[in-house]
Amino acid sequence: MLGLAVFGPMLAGSATSAAPGGPVVTNALTGLAISGFDPVAYFVNHKPRIGRPDFELRLDGVIWRFTNEGNRAAFAEHPEVYLPQFGGYDPVAIARGSSVPGHPLFWAVDGQRLYLFYSAEARTAFLAEPAAIIARAERKWPTVMQTIAP
Repeated sequence: MLGLAVFGPMLAGSATSAAPGGPVVTNALTGLAISGFDPVAYFVNHKPRIGRPDFELRLDGVIWRFTNEGNRAAFAEHPEVYLPQFGGYDPVAIARGSSVPGHPLFWAVDGQRLYLFYSAEARTAFLAEPAAIIARAERKWPTVMQTIAP
């Protein structure tokens, strides 16, 4: 399932370390992972949805929000399934050797994994050759991770 929504004003500023996978894109003002969007909603609702403050979960110092208790429970049981790949950093940028925070409204699910992108153009580039971009990004991710400030 692939998705795209209109770009809205989100602040993806800092990175916080989280397992598995290292740093996670967090909102610089709120500290919320992926600006408070529910990572499970991309899979069950096939679209991004803002999580609610009454359905939060802290995982390795990162606060995640969910739209309901079921999504929070699913994430708590299997975070490796629902965490955005590369911590929410754009895989197209990573494949080029740099870290650019992805935006929760530019997204795709490929191979049952969630990817976030900086722009619609980056998403389009990814969709043209997802396997090749993922392979390049996976090779470069260990080096790129080291350049991300906590």
